[in-house]
Amino acid sequence: MRLAAGVHYVGTRFAGWQRQPHALAVQSLVEEALTKIADHPVEVVCAGRTDAGVHSTAQVIHFDTEAQRADRGWLLGANAELPSDVALAWISPVSPAFHARFSALARSYRYLILNRPLRAPLWFGRACLWRQPLDANVMHDALQCLVGTHDFSSFRAAECQSPTARRRIERISVERHGDFVVLEVTANAFLHHMVRNIAGSALRVGEGAREAPWIAEVLASRDRRLAGLTAPAGGLYFVDVRYPADLGLPVKVLAPLSAIIGPSDLPMGSE
Repeated sequence: MRLAAGVHYVGTRFAGWQRQPHALAVQSLVEEALTKIADHPVEVVCAGRTDAGVHSTAQVIHFDTEAQRADRGWLLGANAELPSDVALAWISPVSPAFHARFSALARSYRYLILNRPLRAPLWFGRACLWRQPLDANVMHDALQCLVGTHDFSSFRAAECQSPTARRRIERISVERHGDFVVLEVTANAFLHHMVRNIAGSALRVGEGAREAPWIAEVLASRDRRLAGLTAPAGGLYFVDVRYPADLGLPVKVLAPLSAIIGPSDLPMGSE
Protein backbone atom coordinates (compact mmCIF):
# COMPACT_ATOMS: atom_id res chain seq x y z
CA MET A 1 0.00 0.00 0.00
CA ARG A 2 1.23 3.49 -0.83
CA LEU A 3 0.49 6.39 1.52
CA ALA A 4 0.97 10.13 1.05
CA ALA A 5 1.43 12.51 3.97
CA GLY A 6 1.92 16.21 4.67
CA VAL A 7 4.90 17.24 6.79
CA HIS A 8 5.37 20.59 8.55
CA TYR A 9 8.66 21.62 10.10
CA VAL A 10 10.71 24.52 11.40
CA GLY A 11 14.00 24.06 9.59
CA THR A 12 16.24 26.15 11.84
CA ARG A 13 18.23 23.35 13.45
CA PHE A 14 18.25 20.96 10.50
CA ALA A 15 20.78 20.47 7.72
CA GLY A 16 17.88 20.42 5.27
CA TRP A 17 15.28 17.84 4.30
CA GLN A 18 17.49 15.19 2.72
CA ARG A 19 18.93 12.38 4.84
CA GLN A 20 22.66 12.89 5.52
CA PRO A 21 25.22 10.60 7.16
CA HIS A 22 26.75 13.14 9.53
CA ALA A 23 24.09 15.81 10.04
CA LEU A 24 20.56 16.04 11.40
CA ALA A 25 17.95 16.09 8.60
CA VAL A 26 14.16 16.13 8.61
CA GLN A 27 13.88 13.07 6.36
CA SER A 28 15.78 10.89 8.82
CA LEU A 29 13.48 11.80 11.70
CA VAL A 30 10.33 11.20 9.64
CA GLU A 31 11.59 7.83 8.42
CA GLU A 32 12.57 6.75 11.93
CA ALA A 33 9.13 7.68 13.28
CA LEU A 34 7.25 5.90 10.49
CA THR A 35 9.51 2.86 10.79
CA LYS A 36 8.50 2.47 14.42
CA ILE A 37 4.80 2.69 13.62
CA ALA A 38 5.03 0.38 10.59
CA ASP A 39 7.32 -2.08 12.40
CA HIS A 40 9.43 -2.36 9.24
CA PRO A 41 11.96 -0.05 7.54
CA VAL A 42 10.29 2.91 5.80
CA GLU A 43 11.86 5.17 3.18
CA VAL A 44 10.04 8.31 2.07
CA VAL A 45 10.12 10.40 -1.12
CA CYS A 46 9.40 14.14 -0.88
CA ALA A 47 7.83 16.70 -3.20
CA GLY A 48 10.78 19.08 -2.94
CA ARG A 49 14.03 19.01 -0.98
CA THR A 50 14.62 22.04 1.21
CA ASP A 51 18.02 23.38 2.26
CA ALA A 52 19.45 23.85 5.71
CA GLY A 53 17.41 26.36 7.72
CA VAL A 54 14.42 26.37 5.34
CA HIS A 55 10.94 25.78 6.76
CA SER A 56 7.84 24.06 5.40
CA THR A 57 4.10 24.27 5.93
CA ALA A 58 3.33 21.95 3.01
CA GLN A 59 5.96 19.29 2.37
CA VAL A 60 4.40 16.17 0.83
CA ILE A 61 5.87 12.67 1.02
CA HIS A 62 4.93 9.19 -0.08
CA PHE A 63 6.02 5.80 1.24
CA ASP A 64 5.13 2.15 0.78
CA THR A 65 4.12 -0.11 3.64
CA GLU A 66 2.71 -3.54 4.40
CA ALA A 67 1.41 -2.37 7.78
CA GLN A 68 -2.33 -1.99 8.29
CA ARG A 69 -3.00 1.11 10.39
CA ALA A 70 -5.85 3.60 10.56
CA ASP A 71 -4.96 7.10 9.32
CA ARG A 72 -5.36 8.39 12.87
CA GLY A 73 -2.98 5.71 14.11
CA TRP A 74 -0.31 6.73 11.62
CA LEU A 75 -0.67 10.42 12.50
CA LEU A 76 -0.78 10.14 16.28
CA GLY A 77 1.86 7.43 16.38
CA ALA A 78 4.35 9.20 14.14
CA ASN A 79 3.86 12.57 15.81
CA ALA A 80 4.47 10.98 19.22
CA GLU A 81 7.89 9.91 17.91
CA LEU A 82 8.77 13.22 16.24
CA PRO A 83 10.34 16.26 17.95
CA SER A 84 8.22 19.35 18.53
CA ASP A 85 9.55 21.16 15.43
CA VAL A 86 8.40 18.42 13.00
CA ALA A 87 4.90 16.98 12.56
CA LEU A 88 2.72 15.06 10.13
CA ALA A 89 -0.32 17.18 9.23
CA TRP A 90 -2.36 14.57 7.30
CA ILE A 91 -2.04 11.14 5.75
CA SER A 92 -3.98 9.50 2.92
CA PRO A 93 -3.90 6.28 0.87
CA VAL A 94 -2.94 6.92 -2.76
CA SER A 95 -2.58 4.97 -5.98
CA PRO A 96 0.67 2.99 -6.39
CA ALA A 97 1.32 5.28 -9.37
CA PHE A 98 1.39 8.40 -7.19
CA HIS A 99 4.81 10.00 -6.75
CA ALA A 100 5.26 12.92 -4.35
CA ARG A 101 7.79 14.58 -6.65
CA PHE A 102 6.88 13.57 -10.20
CA SER A 103 3.08 13.79 -9.79
CA ALA A 104 3.33 17.43 -8.65
CA LEU A 105 2.17 20.08 -11.11
CA ALA A 106 3.60 23.11 -9.28
CA ARG A 107 5.24 24.18 -6.05
CA SER A 108 5.07 27.47 -4.15
CA TYR A 109 7.55 29.19 -1.87
CA ARG A 110 7.21 32.25 0.30
CA TYR A 111 10.14 34.46 1.31
CA LEU A 112 9.62 36.53 4.43
CA ILE A 113 11.52 39.80 4.97
CA LEU A 114 11.30 41.72 8.24
CA ASN A 115 11.90 45.30 7.09
CA ARG A 116 12.74 47.44 10.12
CA PRO A 117 15.84 49.12 11.58
CA LEU A 118 16.08 46.95 14.71
CA ARG A 119 16.24 43.20 14.91
CA ALA A 120 13.41 41.20 16.47
CA PRO A 121 14.69 38.17 18.42
CA LEU A 122 11.36 36.36 17.98
CA TRP A 123 12.04 36.23 14.22
CA PHE A 124 15.66 35.07 14.40
CA GLY A 125 15.98 32.22 11.90
CA ARG A 126 12.40 32.72 10.68
CA ALA A 127 12.68 35.90 8.59
CA CYS A 128 15.35 37.86 6.77
CA LEU A 129 16.04 41.13 8.63
CA TRP A 130 16.59 44.01 6.16
CA ARG A 131 17.21 47.37 7.80
CA GLN A 132 17.09 49.63 4.72
CA PRO A 133 13.56 50.74 3.67
CA LEU A 134 12.14 48.61 0.86
CA ASP A 135 9.64 49.58 -1.85
CA ALA A 136 7.52 46.43 -2.23
CA ASN A 137 5.66 47.81 -5.25
CA VAL A 138 8.88 48.40 -7.17
CA MET A 139 10.10 44.92 -6.23
CA HIS A 140 6.85 43.38 -7.45
CA ASP A 141 6.94 45.18 -10.81
CA ALA A 142 10.62 44.35 -11.37
CA LEU A 143 10.06 40.61 -10.86
CA GLN A 144 7.22 40.25 -13.38
CA CYS A 145 9.79 39.69 -16.15
CA LEU A 146 10.48 36.29 -14.53
CA VAL A 147 6.96 34.98 -15.23
CA GLY A 148 6.95 32.37 -18.00
CA THR A 149 9.47 29.77 -19.14
CA HIS A 150 13.06 30.96 -19.00
CA ASP A 151 16.62 29.84 -18.50
CA PHE A 152 17.21 30.73 -14.83
CA SER A 153 20.98 30.16 -14.83
CA SER A 154 21.46 33.60 -13.26
CA PHE A 155 19.50 32.48 -10.22
CA ARG A 156 20.84 28.96 -9.66
CA ALA A 157 23.53 27.91 -7.21
CA ALA A 158 26.90 26.85 -8.58
CA GLU A 159 26.43 23.38 -7.07
CA CYS A 160 22.97 22.90 -8.64
CA GLN A 161 22.81 19.42 -10.20
CA SER A 162 19.80 19.92 -12.49
CA PRO A 163 20.62 19.06 -16.12
CA THR A 164 18.67 22.11 -17.31
CA ALA A 165 18.12 25.61 -15.94
CA ARG A 166 14.77 26.06 -17.72
CA ARG A 167 11.82 26.46 -15.38
CA ARG A 168 8.31 27.90 -15.70
CA ILE A 169 7.20 30.50 -13.16
CA GLU A 170 3.40 30.81 -13.05
CA ARG A 171 3.21 33.79 -10.73
CA ILE A 172 5.45 35.91 -8.55
CA SER A 173 4.41 38.70 -6.21
CA VAL A 174 5.78 41.03 -3.55
CA GLU A 175 3.51 42.66 -0.98
CA ARG A 176 4.01 44.64 2.20
CA HIS A 177 2.19 43.61 5.39
CA GLY A 178 3.21 46.06 8.10
CA ASP A 179 6.91 45.53 8.81
CA PHE A 180 6.95 42.42 6.62
CA VAL A 181 7.68 42.32 2.91
CA VAL A 182 6.53 38.99 1.48
CA LEU A 183 7.69 37.47 -1.80
CA GLU A 184 5.62 34.55 -3.14
CA VAL A 185 6.46 32.47 -6.21
CA THR A 186 4.82 29.47 -7.88
CA ALA A 187 6.62 27.41 -10.52
CA ASN A 188 6.60 23.94 -12.01
CA ALA A 189 9.92 23.29 -10.25
CA PHE A 190 12.85 25.19 -8.75
CA LEU A 191 16.61 25.19 -9.09
CA HIS A 192 18.96 25.02 -6.10
CA HIS A 193 18.81 28.38 -4.26
CA MET A 194 16.58 29.82 -7.01
CA VAL A 195 14.07 31.55 -4.73
CA ARG A 196 16.75 32.85 -2.36
CA ASN A 197 18.76 34.25 -5.28
CA ILE A 198 15.67 35.92 -6.73
CA ALA A 199 14.92 37.38 -3.28
CA GLY A 200 18.49 38.65 -2.94
CA SER A 201 18.24 40.44 -6.28
CA ALA A 202 14.79 41.85 -5.45
CA LEU A 203 16.19 43.31 -2.23
CA ARG A 204 18.74 45.31 -4.23
CA VAL A 205 15.93 46.79 -6.32
CA GLY A 206 13.70 47.39 -3.32
CA GLU A 207 16.33 49.41 -1.48
CA GLY A 208 17.09 51.50 -4.58
CA ALA A 209 20.59 50.15 -5.25
CA ARG A 210 19.42 48.88 -8.66
CA GLU A 211 16.76 50.00 -11.11
CA ALA A 212 13.82 47.70 -11.89
CA PRO A 213 15.00 46.78 -15.46
CA TRP A 214 18.15 45.28 -13.94
CA ILE A 215 16.27 42.06 -13.06
CA ALA A 216 15.48 41.43 -16.73
CA GLU A 217 19.11 42.14 -17.64
CA VAL A 218 20.33 39.64 -15.07
CA LEU A 219 17.88 37.00 -16.32
CA ALA A 220 19.00 37.48 -19.92
CA SER A 221 22.70 37.30 -18.98
CA ARG A 222 22.44 33.72 -17.63
CA ASP A 223 25.35 34.69 -15.39
CA ARG A 224 24.98 34.07 -11.65
CA ARG A 225 27.79 36.53 -10.92
CA LEU A 226 25.62 39.45 -12.07
CA ALA A 227 22.70 38.72 -9.74
CA GLY A 228 22.27 39.75 -6.13
CA LEU A 229 23.28 37.92 -2.98
CA THR A 230 21.76 34.62 -1.87
CA ALA A 231 19.21 35.70 0.74
CA PRO A 232 19.38 33.91 4.12
CA ALA A 233 17.70 30.50 4.38
CA GLY A 234 15.66 31.38 7.47
CA GLY A 235 13.25 33.56 5.51
CA LEU A 236 12.22 30.79 3.10
CA TYR A 237 9.07 28.68 3.49
CA PHE A 238 7.82 25.83 1.29
CA VAL A 239 4.09 26.58 1.37
CA ASP A 240 2.25 24.59 -1.30
CA VAL A 241 2.40 21.66 -3.71
CA ARG A 242 -0.28 21.36 -6.38
CA TYR A 243 -1.36 17.94 -7.62
CA PRO A 244 -4.08 16.89 -10.07
CA ALA A 245 -7.46 17.48 -8.43
CA ASP A 246 -8.63 13.93 -9.05
CA LEU A 247 -6.07 12.63 -6.55
CA GLY A 248 -8.14 14.16 -3.77
CA LEU A 249 -5.17 14.98 -1.54
CA PRO A 250 -5.90 17.26 1.43
CA VAL A 251 -3.26 19.80 0.41
CA LYS A 252 -4.10 23.42 1.13
CA VAL A 253 -3.70 25.87 -1.73
CA LEU A 254 -0.99 28.34 -0.71
CA ALA A 255 -1.08 28.41 3.10
CA PRO A 256 -2.35 31.77 4.39
CA LEU A 257 0.21 34.30 5.55
CA SER A 258 -1.12 33.99 9.10
CA ALA A 259 0.04 30.35 9.10
CA ILE A 260 3.58 31.72 9.13
CA ILE A 261 3.48 35.21 10.60
CA GLY A 262 0.53 34.75 12.94
CA PRO A 263 -2.57 36.96 13.20
CA SER A 264 -1.11 39.04 16.05
CA ASP A 265 1.78 40.16 13.82
CA LEU A 266 -0.38 41.18 10.86
CA PRO A 267 -2.08 44.54 10.38
CA MET A 268 -5.88 44.48 10.23
CA GLY A 269 -7.26 43.32 6.89
CA SER A 270 -3.98 41.89 5.53
CA GLU A 271 -5.33 38.37 5.04
